[in-house]
Amino acid sequence: MQPVDCERCGNRVLVEKNSWQHTSVQWNTDHPEAICEEFQQDPTLTLRGAHVGRCSALRESIHKAVLDGRITVPD
Repeated sequence: MQPVDCERCGNRVLVEKNSWQHTSVQWNTDHPEAICEEFQQDPTLTLRGAHVGRCSALRESIHKAVLDGRITVPD
């Protein structure tokens, strides 16, 4: 797993890509909503298991990390 910081709020997560479609994320905090602006604006985004899929800024930060080569995607 490789660290990725959200470019908007700075939340750091560990990311592993098993394919282009599959992304594993491990949070380094139990309460990302304390930092993430999107989660603060809409508390339903913090439902268990929904953190990555529903935070557009983190999703984009992970995508950029893949394109930059910081996160590898197996063939």
